[in-house]
Amino acid sequence: MRPAKGAAAGQWRRWLAVPPLAFLGLFYFYPLMRILGVSLTGPDGALWAPLQRLMVQDYYLRVLGFTCGQAILSTLITLAASLPAAFVFARFSFPAKKLILALTSIPFVLPTVVVAAAYDALLGPQGVVNEGLMALFDLATAPVQLKHRLTLILLAHLFYNFTIGLRIIGGYWSQLPETMTASATTLGAAPLQVFRTITLPILKPAIWSAALLIFIFCFSSFGVILILGGPRMATLEVEIYRQTLHLFNLPMAAVLSLVQIAFTFTAMGVYTRLQRRAAVAITPSLTKRAAPQPDGVGQWMLVAGTLFAMLVYLGAPLLALLLRSVMTTRGLALTYYRQLFQNPEQSFFFVPPISAIGNSLFFATSTLVLAVVLGVTAAAYLAGPRSRLNAFLDPLFMLPLSTSAVTLGFGFLIALDRPPLNLRTSLWLIPLAHTLVAFPFVVRSVLPALRSIPASLREAAALLGASPSQVWRTVDVPIMGRALAVGAVFAFTISLGEFGATAFTAQPQRTTIPLAIYRFLGQPGALNYGQAMAMSSLLMLVTACGFLALERLGDTAGREF
Repeated sequence: MRPAKGAAAGQWRRWLAVPPLAFLGLFYFYPLMRILGVSLTGPDGALWAPLQRLMVQDYYLRVLGFTCGQAILSTLITLAASLPAAFVFARFSFPAKKLILALTSIPFVLPTVVVAAAYDALLGPQGVVNEGLMALFDLATAPVQLKHRLTLILLAHLFYNFTIGLRIIGGYWSQLPETMTASATTLGAAPLQVFRTITLPILKPAIWSAALLIFIFCFSSFGVILILGGPRMATLEVEIYRQTLHLFNLPMAAVLSLVQIAFTFTAMGVYTRLQRRAAVAITPSLTKRAAPQPDGVGQWMLVAGTLFAMLVYLGAPLLALLLRSVMTTRGLALTYYRQLFQNPEQSFFFVPPISAIGNSLFFATSTLVLAVVLGVTAAAYLAGPRSRLNAFLDPLFMLPLSTSAVTLGFGFLIALDRPPLNLRTSLWLIPLAHTLVAFPFVVRSVLPALRSIPASLREAAALLGASPSQVWRTVDVPIMGRALAVGAVFAFTISLGEFGATAFTAQPQRTTIPLAIYRFLGQPGALNYGQAMAMSSLLMLVTACGFLALERLGDTAGREF
């Protein structure tokens, strides 16, 4: 009886890999192969023609140079700002430490279009800073002119990626045994000398890991560049968007997509290797001691000053966004929020904001269902006995995370337009694109919980006569409940804020919240601007609440990222 049941369980588990593999085959690998095919042949049929034009035309080389340059600058600035904060969080204990750490992570989980709108609300021509200075000094024009300048992009990237440096470097720093630096101090080394000769060399793997991850996010930045950069500034992502939807030059967009894929895959490979090095570079103490409270006025001032600077910098754009959404010519009012429910143009082709909100909720709910089903089946297979196939499929399921949403959207556009996968006008095209981005997060949320279940529990249920499906329902599902909730919240919030892939796949009548925000920001008039701020504020609040729910569930959900 027992061998038969064991064999049945093995057969049942092998079938679990089929749905996620089929999904990736149809909606990830097939679009990437179509991108490769289009990139190799130009409109005249000449092989390698698009790649040759890319290499000889100065414009595209400048785009690649600007993409790398702004990513490197953003990375350096973010590391310089996050290192002092990482030291404070690693070495000191202070009131509300966990809450403050959670709050500083909110900018990173916000949709990029909301980050761009927040900085436009703070420092844009109609932003809070300019409105205040104009009223205070009776000025006719905005004194702070940062729109469509590199400075504003760098500030937004620092805002967006600050928590990466804080969490990666700070978490690694907190594991360093204090005896290493205490011995050097006892021998007479000054604090700066101790940091330069002992702490910094040990922190290098974590610093390089954080730097590469920040570089990847800035290199593939889309919404921030598109909204704040203007027509003069284009990264590879923005140029793919323009070549596809504005110039209809699909071969050049495909070549740019290949270049983008090559850069991100290489950077992600180096990042994973550095992450493994960081994991074994030190041996933390078996008994983790709580960090001491600041000792003396100097340390308290260091902690207070760092926290104040962090909260002001990270909170000012979000507060400006909320304030700008209620600022009208007649004072503070909810006018722009009420306008979200109206269609003043009475046009068949005009999609009122409330319809965009409804579309986003429908797509997010559909994405949640699809991502949970695919993610749970993939995690259930990976949680089985170790095998070569198991070890191969684990990173394979994560590949969509290393591919930009813009590239995925472009792949959908050129691949899913012919039978039997003619989905260009299908209602399900957007949820499929969102699921491709979201389901790896479900896998990484659920997999540790399934791996933590003792095999004896399943064996006991099987000995009592339970079938494999009954074991799954009565043992696995209740234990992975919290982890499943984490994955579901991830999928829902990712879909709500997804902008890159949606810009390629959404039809005009199926506008989502991020697309509506982008279009409102691009149209003149106080009403359009106010509605963009109102929609951004709503999306920000929903995303922030989702993240705080993740933080609450995270301690017991067993997440693995």
